[in-house]
Parts: sequence; structure tokens; C-alpha cells
Amino acid sequence: MADPKDISVVIPACNEVEAIGGVVRELRATGAWRQIVVVDDGSDDGTSEAAAAAGAEVIRHPYKKGNGAAVKSGIRAATGDYILIIDGDGQHPPADAARLAARLGEYDLVIGARATETQAGWPRRLGNALLNRLAGYLAERPVPDLTSGFRAARASGLREFIHLLPNGFSTPTTTTLAFLKAGYSVGFEPIQARGRSGVSKIRFSRDGLKFLLIVLRVITIYSPFKIFLPIAGASLLLGVGYAAWTIPTQAHVTPTSVMLITIGIMVFLVGLISEQISALRFEGRK
Repeated sequence: MADPKDISVVIPACNEVEAIGGVVRELRATGAWRQIVVVDDGSDDGTSEAAAAAGAEVIRHPYKKGNGAAVKSGIRAATGDYILIIDGDGQHPPADAARLAARLGEYDLVIGARATETQAGWPRRLGNALLNRLAGYLAERPVPDLTSGFRAARASGLREFIHLLPNGFSTPTTTTLAFLKAGYSVGFEPIQARGRSGVSKIRFSRDGLKFLLIVLRVITIYSPFKIFLPIAGASLLLGVGYAAWTIPTQAHVTPTSVMLITIGIMVFLVGLISEQISALRFEGRK
């Protein structure tokens, strides 16, 4: 178990004046954290002042850069051996922070996995479920909550992957998959999320595709064959199957069959090269 004195708490916030003070005060009541850093991402509603009044260290962006950029600023400013990240909107119960901290040391990354019924709206729940299934397949282990922003990790691990983190709302997705594919120990701690203060800044219709692309991007960095091999196999099977049907019925192999088989072979070879590049990229990594 990590001692709270070794843990820096990072809270990204943008226009969260209604909730941020309560989040900071609740956190201070749960443990003697090394520091509580609120990163104000260009708010115009007094978020910085409310956070400072509650006892947090405040870093203020001069303009809105994105949730991921705020998290990266907090990671750079953290002085603890471990970093706990919690949203500033009040949906993550600060009292659960101690439960996540208790599993640090045993795990390199601990994620607060929200119960399905506490995630807002059925489109969001459906989208998260699909992303969780895809991430579980690609990472080769169950992923109950890919997008939860409530997490604690070794500071060294987060800094190792900081160059991969986007400035938008895909930091949880990226860190989860990066830790899993790099061979770090990742644990999931069940939590009951609360209703957030204010309006969510994430839109399923607008941001769903971005999350999907982030999943594919991270996996192609660490395990390209997970992406290329199914595509190559499907193309080859279609091509060979179509040829097997056209030879007896049309007495020749059609151009479509040749094209599908050729595409399958090319995708396989590209995947093979990508796999070698990925291996070379991490050769000698400690």
C-alpha cells in the first residue's frame, strides 16, 4: 500500500466552480496527501479561486487546452512517487481515493471502475461497453472501465507515456492500454460514481470515434498484429472462398478473388513489418 504522503493528487478542472471546492475539501479529509494540485484549464468562472480557498495548489492555463493537457501539466508538477487523478466535477467520490491508494505497490496502475448503472445515459453506457470489449480483446485481458478518469499510478509510469497522451478527453483510454501493453500490472477497483455537477463536456456522437481511434492507435504502437492479422485473414478467406465458388461455376478465378487475396497478403506483410518495428522500438526498455 502506498502512503498518502507519497501520493500527489492531480485534479483537472474547467469551469467547475460549483464542485471543485468540495472535491478538494473531501480529499483533504480522507488522507494526508503529499499535495493536491488543481489544474485550471482556462476557466472563466472562478474555479482557480475556489480551489485555492479550499487548500489546493493551483496551476492555471492561460487558455483552454483540453482535459489531457491539464492532466499532463499536473503530472509534470507532481512531486510524489505516485499520482492519483480525479475529476473536478464531483462524480468521483473522494472517499474512494484511499481504496485506490491501498492497491498501489501491488499494482502499477489502479483504475476506479464505475458500476454500469452509474454511468450517465444509455448511449454512453453502450459506447463504453463496446470500447471495453474491444480494449479487452486487444489487450488480452478484461477491461471493465476503459474511460474512467479516476485512477492512481506510479509517477514514473505516467511520465514514461506522457508523450502518447492527447490533449483532449482520451487520457484514461491511452494510459490504460499503454500500461497493459507495456506489461505493467493494472488493477480495477469498483466504485459508485455520483452525479456530476454541471454539464458533461463529452459528447458520445462527437467523441466516440475519437476514443475508438485512440484505442487503435495505442494498440498499433504496442501490438500491431492485433489489428493487421484479423483484416488480412478476413481478406484472404473472402478471396479464397470466392475463388472456390467461381472456379466450378464460372470456370475461372475472378479479378475480385485475386484482389482480395493480394490485399490480404499485403496487409499481413505490413503487419509483420509493423510488429518488427514495434519490437525494435522497445528493445532494451527497462
